[in-house]
Order: sequence, then structure tokens, then C-alpha cells
Amino acid sequence: MSGTVVTVADGVHAYVQAPGGWCVNNAGIVVGEDAVLVVDTAATEKRALALRDAVDALAPGPRRIVVSTHHHGDHTFGNHVFAGPHTDLVSHEGGPAELLRRGTALQSLWPDVDWGNTPTVLPTSTVGDGATLDLGGITAHLVHPGIAHTGDDLVVWLPEQRVLYAGDLVFSGAAPFVLMGSLTGSLEALARLRALRPRVVVGGHGPVGGPELLDSVEEYLRWVSGLAERGLADGLSPLETARRADEGAFAALLDRERLVGNLHRAFQEAVGGVHGAHIPSTPAMREMVAFNGGRPLKCLA
Repeated sequence: MSGTVVTVADGVHAYVQAPGGWCVNNAGIVVGEDAVLVVDTAATEKRALALRDAVDALAPGPRRIVVSTHHHGDHTFGNHVFAGPHTDLVSHEGGPAELLRRGTALQSLWPDVDWGNTPTVLPTSTVGDGATLDLGGITAHLVHPGIAHTGDDLVVWLPEQRVLYAGDLVFSGAAPFVLMGSLTGSLEALARLRALRPRVVVGGHGPVGGPELLDSVEEYLRWVSGLAERGLADGLSPLETARRADEGAFAALLDRERLVGNLHRAFQEAVGGVHGAHIPSTPAMREMVAFNGGRPLKCLA
């Protein structure tokens, strides 16, 4: 249940949980002289406790700032493990409402997972377009890139180290997922992140890489957009479009069934839908299972 600490700069670490599929996410640990920044927590109580042990091993001091890159449970269910009088839990201002609305509903998709105790914990601070944190010797910028993976995305940018914690705007070796956000908004956000010229990119899932991870996600999303245009022209549904698609190299991605959910969003936007407008997730998830040959979606949390 433990992840691997990958040091990417002095005092700057990625906490990587393999293989990076459904609910197996990455986190970040940034050790400043005055505070430790933790980027995201984990999906289960055991995984969150293992992450806390890794943080304690790097920096046992009391002051912690935990930043959620978005509200999804695999990035927030472990927040309660870190909560306390010396910890500031930070999210985008849209996060609290989403946390309250969704609660632990994600866990119903995988009832056999040992989730442990994961109470919904609201942030103690929120930010809008962004904020700057002085950790003591390390500066971290929190940036809201617009509606992308979700409506309450935040990325963490360390300008001196040129390290980007991209949350689920970036999946490394796994299919991106924009059902609850925006495909076109994700493309706009990727362009904004590329302009930062990061040296290291820590995605929300999968191995650490460089700016090529931004390119890979963009390539995939542009492919999905093209599929949606052709599917609409042919009068197909998102599921039918996915079944007819030539996935090529994308077939090797973890969680390839996300293609169906992504096509639901791409179809909605192709006919003028608003970025982030609600698309019922349960029917789309059922179609993803159907695309997966009727097999349950694989979660190793």
C-alpha cells in the first residue's frame, strides 16, 4: 500500500503510487524551512497513512499545508489523516461544495476495496484564480487553470525548481478523463501549463516525466475531439463511436475505457455545450463497463 518517494529537486519530491490507474494516485511533498506542502492525499485510509509516514520521514515538523488539486476522492479521502491544528487544508473555492455533494459516493463503484475510515473533511482555506505560498526558501504558486479535469482544479508550480504538480490535468501512461470537466478547457489549460516551461511534471497518476507528458495528453484529447466530430456526423452515440475507433497506441493506456466518458464530454461540447456542464456520470460509467466487455472497471486502491 505504500508509494515510492521520487526526489526531483532539493526538498521537492513526488510520491508515486504504481500502477497509477483508477484511484491509485500520486502526491507531492515539498519541504521548506517553515512549512511542508503536501499535494493531495490518497484514496484509502491505509494509503493515506503510508503517505503521512513518508512525509514524517522527510520532515517531522508540525506545520503542514495540504493542497487538493481537485475534489475527487482518490485525492481527498485521506485528508482527515493530516487534519489538525497545525495543518491548513487548501482547495479551490469550488471544492467544498463538490466535496459535500459527492461525499464518498465514489466508493460505491468499488465496494470490495478496503477504503477504511474516510470522513469528508472540508478545507480550512480556499483560493480563487490562484495564490502564492512561502514555505521558507521555496515558493509555490497555486494556479486555477480553468475548467479542465474538473471545475475546481488547482495545479502547484514551483518556479525556481521548475517543477509542476499537475493533478489530473496529466495522466502518465493512463487515459485522461474529462467527463466531469471540459475537453476544450483541458486543451487551453495544457497550453497555459506548457507556457510555464516546466522541467519536471508530476501528474495525478503514473510515472513522473517532463513536458512531454503535456504533449501526450494533448495528442490524446485532440484525437478524442476528432472522433467526436466524426461520430456526430455519422449519427453515432459516444459508445458506438468508441467501439468503432482505431485506438492505435492509445489502446495500451491504463483505463482505456475512459474513452467513452471523454466522448460524452466531447459530444456535448461539439454541439455548443457549456464547459463543465453536468453530465450524469452513472450512465456514462455503465457504458464504460460495456466498452470494457462487461468487465468491472479495475481499481487497485
